Amino acid sequence: MDGGQLKPLVLDQNRRSIVLLYAARAARGFGDGFAVIILPAYLAEIGFDAFHIGIVATAALLGTSVATLLIGHLGARHDIRNLLLLGAAFMIASGIAFPNAQHIVLVAAIAFFGTMNPSTGDLGMLVPLEHAMIARSIADRERTSAFARYSLIGALATAAGALAAAAPDVLGTIGIDRLTALRFLFYAYAALGVVSALLYTRLPHAEMKAQAPQAALGPSRGIVYKMAALFSIDSFAGGFAVQSLIALWLFERFDLSLTATSVFFFWSNTLAAFSFPVAAWLAKRFGLVNTMVFTHIPSSLCLIVAAVAPNLTIVLTLLLIRAALSQMDVPTRTSYVMAVVTPEERPAAASVTAVPRSLTSAISPTIAGALLSTTVTGVPLVICGVLKIAYDVALLYSFRHIKPPEEQV
Repeated sequence: MDGGQLKPLVLDQNRRSIVLLYAARAARGFGDGFAVIILPAYLAEIGFDAFHIGIVATAALLGTSVATLLIGHLGARHDIRNLLLLGAAFMIASGIAFPNAQHIVLVAAIAFFGTMNPSTGDLGMLVPLEHAMIARSIADRERTSAFARYSLIGALATAAGALAAAAPDVLGTIGIDRLTALRFLFYAYAALGVVSALLYTRLPHAEMKAQAPQAALGPSRGIVYKMAALFSIDSFAGGFAVQSLIALWLFERFDLSLTATSVFFFWSNTLAAFSFPVAAWLAKRFGLVNTMVFTHIPSSLCLIVAAVAPNLTIVLTLLLIRAALSQMDVPTRTSYVMAVVTPEERPAAASVTAVPRSLTSAISPTIAGALLSTTVTGVPLVICGVLKIAYDVALLYSFRHIKPPEEQV
């Protein structure tokens, strides 16, 4: 087969890999969408109090961080496809193990080693592997759009999965008790792990051993560590205004009903999801770093103003504007990280920048919860906005001259 025939074949294989990864992301996102809701519900149902549920959540976040870091080192030396299959096996095991465990030690251990997370989003051992596989299957000029589609698919699937968390109430109308229905959803999560595994088996092998440097991070180590530090500030700030705390703030300050809050978050998540392709469009015209910074700063300003606005309509409008802007840095950030490191360093770079984010985001909600109990309930939102603006300024200053390949003249 000559070179002219080989090139279309490689392109077709790359497109097929991208589609398979998108499908796997959708399956995982759907599972994550209901898992984040049913996990605390199940633990409460079997008798865990808030303190013990917090222990399980902490174990899950710590386990995610350790697994993500480990995957970063393994990804530079092993077949990414096989590591994806290993991750899917952990997903299957998590769904089977959780409904059959009731002791706090055992449940915490399953949370640590499993894939269920108390927070939605691009977290977990599979994320950096999928990022690396996408990056190696796409041209530089298409990379940001590919990650935008990846994020969009994941966000919409997660939103759909959240609706599935209502299944126990629906099943209750036909006589199935709540605990049984919750266990059924855990098994559904395991089934989605099987679906993901089947999709991963159709991916090509991605052996990087021949090109891998002696260290998982090589020439790009300094850039990656600087990005990890800045992303940690952003993630720590975001923990002050996670969705559950925003909902609590709306309940307490404006006495917003659960139905009205649900409708608000539906539109909030929808706007965030469709902001991903807009981010890719902006990045092509203004650059990745500029898109990250100049969409983030207005969203943070909206959050700060919302914290002190006296009128509910104004507050909800500002929060919706924030939702439409605040997530545009997700695909652009991922694309930028993949662009400014060597191909061999991509799995490690993805994990090294992800682990500190997951760790720092676990700290601030506790502080925010304490602040919400004071008379000035909007303080966590102000802190979040101010810290995020500081992060954006630092990011622009540090990386404005480091251009990805598609932006270099």
